Amino acid sequence: MEPLLSVAVTRAAGIQGDSRGVVSRGKIPRRQVALIEAESWQEAMDELRLFEGMALPWFARRANLCVQGLRLPREPGRVIAIGRSCRIETTMECDPCRRMDELAPGLMAALTPDWRGGVLGRVLDDGPISVGGEVRIER
Repeated sequence: MEPLLSVAVTRAAGIQGDSRGVVSRGKIPRRQVALIEAESWQEAMDELRLFEGMALPWFARRANLCVQGLRLPREPGRVIAIGRSCRIETTMECDPCRRMDELAPGLMAALTPDWRGGVLGRVLDDGPISVGGEVRIER
């Protein structure tokens, strides 16, 4: 994972540079973009009771985007708008995998309640996004 200050998001390729977002011909993407809330990540870190300075950064979760101060939808079919033109439709919960416990024992369980692991979505409309850009729920 490589933290970026800005990136292009497209229907054809998801987050620029992330091959997991590329849409195969004839397929409808369901896991193009992964989003997590900073607050949910912090709750998981607090639950693990790690020693001071041992908390993991949010991108250890392998999510593409981290939002702060906004509760992400907990259902498919909602639309998240980012910046002036990027729109992402939620498709499902991003269930934490066993890989999380390799990062920190108990992390998988700490990310399980209330969609703490984040949401997955597909890109509806292309657009550039950047750190500090506006994020809102459209529907």
